Amino acid sequence: MTDGFDVGQRLLELRRRAGLSQRALAARAEVPHAQISQIESNRISPSIASLRRILGGLGLTMAEFFEPERKEADQVFFAAEELTDLTSALGRSDAAGEPRLIMRQVGNALAHGLQIMHERYLPGADTGETLLEHGAHEGGFVIAGQIEITVGTQRRVLGPGEAFLFDSRLPHRFRNAGDEVAEVISACTPPYL
Repeated sequence: MTDGFDVGQRLLELRRRAGLSQRALAARAEVPHAQISQIESNRISPSIASLRRILGGLGLTMAEFFEPERKEADQVFFAAEELTDLTSALGRSDAAGEPRLIMRQVGNALAHGLQIMHERYLPGADTGETLLEHGAHEGGFVIAGQIEITVGTQRRVLGPGEAFLFDSRLPHRFRNAGDEVAEVISACTPPYL
């Protein structure tokens, strides 16, 4: 549980609401049964890729998981506090308990078929050792710091003002290998998280 959001309890509630046992959800999500049990009891914090896979077994997105009452599709403007925080509750914290990776989404991505994100990576933070793959396209700009991006067999460190654009079906990973915070504004269509 982080910042008042209990990842394990939320997963337990959604799994029960779907009428699935831990084993059934694990089979659907193609993850070990023990992983579901450990997440629900808050013994482990899932990686982005693992949680995404588990939620896929429930037919849910990350935004639906973290913000059950979604914003209306007709909302046009968003204050900073209205962005949906998708990852700070995942337990990826530094020694001081601060989130190492924050991904905040603008509005109802599914209603628009477009996911716009503000991503913040503390030094050493990444999207996980398991490379991400999903049917979409994504791109973005680095606005501060440096971020190492791996896409397929290509890898490059980008700095402020530099950008990326790729087919998300290629295995990919984002990692801050520098010693300062990296910030990225990205977009993905169709929405992934």
